[in-house]
Amino acid sequence: MDAGLTEQLEELRARVESLEQGGQENKLSMVVFSGDLDRALASFIIATGAAAMGMEVMMFFTFWGTPLLRDPKKSAPGKDMMGTMFGAMLPKGAPAAKLSKMHFGGLGTRMMQGLMAQKNVASLPQMIDLAAELGVRICICDLSMSLMGFTRQEMLDYPDLLYCGVATFLEQAMGSKVQLFI
Repeated sequence: MDAGLTEQLEELRARVESLEQGGQENKLSMVVFSGDLDRALASFIIATGAAAMGMEVMMFFTFWGTPLLRDPKKSAPGKDMMGTMFGAMLPKGAPAAKLSKMHFGGLGTRMMQGLMAQKNVASLPQMIDLAAELGVRICICDLSMSLMGFTRQEMLDYPDLLYCGVATFLEQAMGSKVQLFI
């Protein structure tokens, strides 16, 4: 058989396989919209589980999920009034996240954190570290950061942290086998 014809046949075979799989790759793309402790834990448990199974994982933090990635040890001086207000009203990083239900003025959150420690369940900051070790990519929504007055200087030191818009996330999600919104 002609080499050119063999090459065309292989290309067609690859296209058919891609169409049979829906053009999707072994990827997980996740929108993290909530900054609640229980939802954030679920997000990181799913993300690290997928990464451990060999999936490429991207977490897109937007709106109320964005404050989870603030570093409690960092400050960002020179913010405008709205940025200062958002900064004061929203949790400063993962350690400050609260339960979505049964918070009870902080008591429910402390009880859950104590129970997690007792049962050797990783804390949210530990889950973030594990995600970094497993190569989970994190993207923070530029628009959300701008609206809430957050700066890059106050975010966590996370390997290859990406600041992007929705188009970058959607490009990733279009080829993903799994897409989640938490």
